[in-house]
Amino acid sequence: MILITHYVSCDRMLVNHVFGPFVNKDSKILILGSIPSVKSREYGFYYMHPQNRFWKIMSDLFEEEMPNTILDKKKFLKKHYIALWDVLDSCEIKGSSDVSIKNPKVNDIKNIIKETSIKQIFVTGKKALELYNKYCYDDVLIVAIYLPSTSGANCAISYENLRKKYEIIINYLKN
Repeated sequence: MILITHYVSCDRMLVNHVFGPFVNKDSKILILGSIPSVKSREYGFYYMHPQNRFWKIMSDLFEEEMPNTILDKKKFLKKHYIALWDVLDSCEIKGSSDVSIKNPKVNDIKNIIKETSIKQIFVTGKKALELYNKYCYDDVLIVAIYLPSTSGANCAISYENLRKKYEIIINYLKN
C-alpha cells in the first residue's frame, strides 16, 4: 500500500503515506502517529502490527470486543468519534524506526480540523509529539496531548500503565 519512491541508502527508504486519514465530519478527537509502521504500510491502515497494543487498549477503554478487520476498525472509530492520521506525509526512514526519520514532510492537519468537529489532538509517541510541535502546532493551534507509543517496541511501559494513560481520551469524548 505504501509507495516506496527509492532507497536513499542501503537501509533507509523514502516513503510516502498513500492511505489517507480516517476521519469524518463528526470526529471529535484526532489521534496522530508519526508515520505508519512497515506492517501498517503493508496492510494500508493504522496500528496493524500484531504486537501493537493500540486496538486492544481502545477496545478495553470502550469495553468492546477488539475489532479485527480494517472494516471493523473503521466502524469502531466512527462509532466513537475518533479520527486517525499521521503527522507526516513522507520521510526517509529505516524500517519502522521513528528515531531514524529524516527529511519529514507534514500532512495538512489544519484542513482536517476545519472540516470536522475535532476539538482535541492526541499524539502517540515522542517523535510524533516532537514533529507536531515543530511543524504543525503554529498552523493548527491545538495543544497536542502526549500519549506513549503503543508499539510493541515500547516495552518500557506495561499494558496496564499504557491503558491508564489512554483513559484521558474518554474524558474528551464525553464532553
